[in-house]
Amino acid sequence: MKLTVIGTGYVGLVTGACFAEMGNNVVCVDSDTSKIEALRKGVMPIYEPGLEDIVVNNMKERRLGFATSLADPSTEAAVYFIAVGTPPGEDGSADLRHVLDVARELGKRINDYAVIVDKSTVPVGTAERVEATVREALRARGAEVPFDVVSNPEFLKEGAAVEDFMRPDRIIIGTNSERAQELMRELYSAFMRTHERVLFMGVRDAEMTKYAANAMLATKISFMNEIANLCDRLGVDVESVRRGIGSDARIGYGFIYPGCGYGGSCFPKDVDALIHTAKQATFETKVLHAVQATNAAQKRVLFAKIIRRFGGSLNGRAFGVWGLAFKPGTDDMREAPSVVLMEDLIAAGARVKAYDPVAMATARRQLPASWFNDGLLELVEHPYDALVDVDAMILVTEWKPFRNPDFGRMKRLMKTPVIFDGRNQYEPDALQAAGFEYVGIGRTNPLGAAATGTSSR
Repeated sequence: MKLTVIGTGYVGLVTGACFAEMGNNVVCVDSDTSKIEALRKGVMPIYEPGLEDIVVNNMKERRLGFATSLADPSTEAAVYFIAVGTPPGEDGSADLRHVLDVARELGKRINDYAVIVDKSTVPVGTAERVEATVREALRARGAEVPFDVVSNPEFLKEGAAVEDFMRPDRIIIGTNSERAQELMRELYSAFMRTHERVLFMGVRDAEMTKYAANAMLATKISFMNEIANLCDRLGVDVESVRRGIGSDARIGYGFIYPGCGYGGSCFPKDVDALIHTAKQATFETKVLHAVQATNAAQKRVLFAKIIRRFGGSLNGRAFGVWGLAFKPGTDDMREAPSVVLMEDLIAAGARVKAYDPVAMATARRQLPASWFNDGLLELVEHPYDALVDVDAMILVTEWKPFRNPDFGRMKRLMKTPVIFDGRNQYEPDALQAAGFEYVGIGRTNPLGAAATGTSSR
């Protein structure tokens, strides 16, 4: 099938490359000329495991191409995927300018029946606005071309986006058109060799499903972080609690790992957008407001623990930070807890040494130049370089190489053997036995003793 994907960010590039991998002819369009030139040379604009190989291989097979404009004849297609950014506005609403700009351009270009797919995460009612925009552009040129607008939200995890696309647990398609439904079923048939994964529903239902899914996951994270903070005050080990409730099939283990808050381009933005949508419908989303507030506070929990340990002023102290990306498997630092932590540390007078396996270039681009120029932040080439003469190590992102480090070497390098574990990755009793002072999230009671001091083992 001939496909065109507009936008080459996480969603657009993964969508285009994976459809090409399944035998379709795909052109990805982006107005950023430098990005397109780089992609044609096989240089990826993002870090995503497995993506580069798929892009390069499908370019070689001539199933995947790139263009800078829909005016390029190569972009004519049966299905157009809109996968441009929807950044949050000041009021938390999703900015749909880029989506509607693409719709307007498609209205100027299409000559035969086409399916226009909203792949970007967009508020309920966006498909209707896209349809109206396309029709307006068609009327302006005096053309009558049949088309359908479909909602097909993505459910890709950064760091596992290729795997998620190639082996989806569900494919949500919102359409009221039988013609569009059959075309989309045919397109996704290659992904359903073992069992049916497509769920058809109304367009507005599909739009809401995407927001509800991300809001639910964000809610689970914030709930567990709140439980962890309570555990800190009650002398309870949240790891035992996590295993206890996760074993309940109604709850499960997914997204109940306490930590220093969630970040990225999806959860914060989508929770904000859903709150804004509810406000427009004169409905107060009390739970989502609490999720939002809890996460904002959680990003400062590690700093609060550091202040309690070292005092209000951190002048003259140095801290080693392991992990800058908002999660493992990506170089994305949008809304990352590491940024909030470093802001607080530097404001309190501390110096920071930081390391991340893949997000170093992102950090150099996005973090304040003054931090580097004034010697407040040093990005080091090796994780152990971040520990030389520091007062404590702070784990922020749970990358696999950080799971089983050389603790003996760490202790020799550090000025003070203190570890603040923002992801509860380490076993407190083992670190304490090795001579470290350990501070986790809700792990004040690692041996399982009750608040009264009696043992539960």
